[in-house]
Order: sequence, then C-alpha cells, then structure tokens
Amino acid sequence: MSKVFRLFTLWTSISTAIFSLSGCLHYPINKPLATVDPNSGYRGKFKVQPGNSDEMLIFLSFSGGGTRASAFSYGVLEELRNTEVTMNGQKRMLLHEIDGISGVSGGSFTAAYYGLFGDRIFEDFETKFLKKNVQGGLTRRFLIRPDNWVRLSSPFFSRSDLAAEYYDKILFEKKTFQDMTASKGPMVFINATDMVTGIRVAFQQDAFDIICSDLSSYPVARAVTASSAVPVVLTPITLRNYSNNCGFTLPEEAARVQREHDISSRSFHQISNVAVYQDVAKHKYIHLVDGGVSDNLGLRAAIDRVLAFGSVWNTLKYLKLENTRKVVFVVVNAETEVPSHWSLLGKAPTISAMFGAYSSVSVTRYNYETVMLLRESFRRWTEEIQKSRCGDGPISTEPGGCGDIKFYLVEVKFDALRDEAERHYFKGMPTSFKLSDKQVDDLRDAAHRILAESEEFQQLLAELK
Repeated sequence: MSKVFRLFTLWTSISTAIFSLSGCLHYPINKPLATVDPNSGYRGKFKVQPGNSDEMLIFLSFSGGGTRASAFSYGVLEELRNTEVTMNGQKRMLLHEIDGISGVSGGSFTAAYYGLFGDRIFEDFETKFLKKNVQGGLTRRFLIRPDNWVRLSSPFFSRSDLAAEYYDKILFEKKTFQDMTASKGPMVFINATDMVTGIRVAFQQDAFDIICSDLSSYPVARAVTASSAVPVVLTPITLRNYSNNCGFTLPEEAARVQREHDISSRSFHQISNVAVYQDVAKHKYIHLVDGGVSDNLGLRAAIDRVLAFGSVWNTLKYLKLENTRKVVFVVVNAETEVPSHWSLLGKAPTISAMFGAYSSVSVTRYNYETVMLLRESFRRWTEEIQKSRCGDGPISTEPGGCGDIKFYLVEVKFDALRDEAERHYFKGMPTSFKLSDKQVDDLRDAAHRILAESEEFQQLLAELK
C-alpha cells in the first residue's frame, strides 16, 4: 500500500469521524425547569433509608484527595456496615442509619456510588474504581484516540467532558439524579465550586431551583467530574443559568434574613449567594471546578443548609426530623501535609514543592476553621432545639424529654494514628487516581481502626446501648 493511499485513507477516516461526531462536539447542557415544584425532585426531605430511625441523624462528609480519599471514605462505610446497633428494638447496621453524605472531589466518587447503588458498593467498587488505574485510562482517552482529538478541538467540548464519559462507562452506568432520587439510600450532596464567584454549588434540586434548572435528567457522572475537576489538570464543567424563568422565590425565612440586611451575619452572606445567580445578565453560565477549592471537607453543605433555613430547628422540620435526639457528624478527612524536610534546607524549594505547599497549607487551615465552626455551633443549636421543643416550660434532658438532644463530632483523619511514620506514610500518598492495591487496602484498614478507636464514636455506641 502506497504512502499516498495510506494518507488518503487516514484523511478519509478523520473526515468521517468529524462528520459523525458533529453532534458530539458540545457538552451536554442542563435542562431548564418550567416551574419550581417543592414536592418533587432530588431533595433531602424525600430521601430516607428504609427503617431509618427518626431519633438519630447521621451525616457523613468525605473530603477530597483522589483515590486516597475515595478508599479512606470507603473504609469508613465498611466499618459502619460492621457496626451493629439496636434502634427501636431492632438490630441494624449503623450504615443503614445514615441520613446524608456530602462528597468532594475524590470523596464524591464513593458518596455518589453508594447513593446510587447502596450496599452493592461492597461488591464491585474496589475493582471498578479503587484498584483501577483510572488516571491511566483518562490519559489514554486524551492522547491515543484520534476521534477524541477531533472532539477536543471544539471550544465547547473539553477534557472534563471526556472524563465524565469515562466515569459513566466504568462506574456510573449513565445514571442520572432521577435514578439517585429513586434509590433507597441517604441524601448525597456532590459539591463543586463556581470558579468565578468561589461559591460552593451542590447538586441537589433546592440549589438548581435558583438557576431554574431541572436536575433530574442530569448525569451523576458529570456532577462528580465537576466536583473533581482540579484546575489546570481538568477543565470546568459548565452549567446554563435560566434564572427568573420558573417562579423561584426565596423561602420566607431566607427572605426575612435578606430584608434585615445584617451584612455581618453568616446567614445574610449565605442568602446573598442566591442573589448572584438571579442576575442572569452577569451570570449566564456557571463554570464549575473542584469542590475542594471552596470546601475540601464537604462539611459546609450541612453548615450552609442550616444558615439558609435560619436555624437548625427549621432544618430539622424541613427534613421531618423534629423527633431527633442524636445528631452525628462523621468527618472523613484525607488531607495531605507539606514535607517537613524543606525546613532544614537553605536552598529555595522547587516550583512543584511551592505549589503543593500552597494548596496543602490553605486547605489544612480552612479545614480546621470549618471543623471548629461546626463544633462551636453545637451549643447554639442545642439551645435552639430545646427552646423550640420546650417553649417557656422546664427543659427536661431525660431520654425522650423535650430537651433530649445531643451532637457528636467524629473525626476520621490520619492525625489520629499514634505512629508518626504511619501518619507520614498516609499523608504522603499521591492525590492522583492511581494507587497500588496495597495502598488502597492500607487506607481501608486505617479508616477501620481510626473510626473504631474514636472516643466520640465509642461514646455514641455506648449511649445507644
């Protein structure tokens, strides 16, 4: 076969590919919402695991950190599956008492898969994702396949769009948030960041009401891709803003906060984020990047929700959990650390070391502030619930009394490990989407041990007995 003929064949193939892919050179666009319907869609008040007790609310947050974070959070789910409790006279896995999970970046893969497929996660998540060279698979799609070169030449189709297709193929089976709504599991918040405003964006219908968009047909894989779209490495996932075309109005409590105009309050700042997207002329499109940019723990999903509703009592009423006696936060934190050896060297650190230090230090410090904000909120939230239940009468903290409410904060992080070398081993693991089988198993084992040995967790189990 002559060189000319081979070149002609190649050109014909490329031309055919361009023609056949002409309809695939644009990212999928989120659909508009005709009318806001608070009684439908992917909302927390409709999500509950069968048999879940209304006397205990468990909320998990899974941090970012690539496969390391995915495996670490997966180990926590395994330990909760292995933990048996008695609720309302029946023995149950503590896993099945989970009400909500918030995931960021690597943690969003574990959260979303459990939200879609439930306990099936323990059958195939390891082979499909944790112990798979996902990073290598993505690289091959970017570099080796000529058809993807053509698609990537479009300004409306990017690396993250290819990544979303890949995640759908290996993991999410083209499931949408309508499938997530139908699943009999906890509410899952997948968090990303608006790269222009820095606002945290969660994929749930209450948030999509603001931009008059219907989340039900949106692919879960694209939400997870947005949550893990590390700037530079991947490109943003873009949403269309249709605001002001669906009859959206602020809930009364939020409107009251806005009317009071107390610019020093956290609630006012949270409500102000809504106003940003109601100005379509300035925010026609929303470009989403890694959720870790705005909150690497995923914990702000819970804190912001309380702020938006005005109080923790309003939040419990919305979720129909007024009878709750125990509120448990399990924070799974797979954060990194800056290598300490730079403190012993007089030469200037490398550019890669500087970039790593910048991201690690800022994330670690913000994580600390977020956890402290949550812990400091417990006393105020306790008083709000007791006042709402007990009114002006006496506050009885006896079991079942109007003042019977307690908050728990269980932190699962590498700092809890006693052995210094082991702590450095886990914190030094890469945040890529490729780990060895041993590293994955070590992370799972560490999660089991850290959760099981947590004093706060053991106190919860003792009090449940």
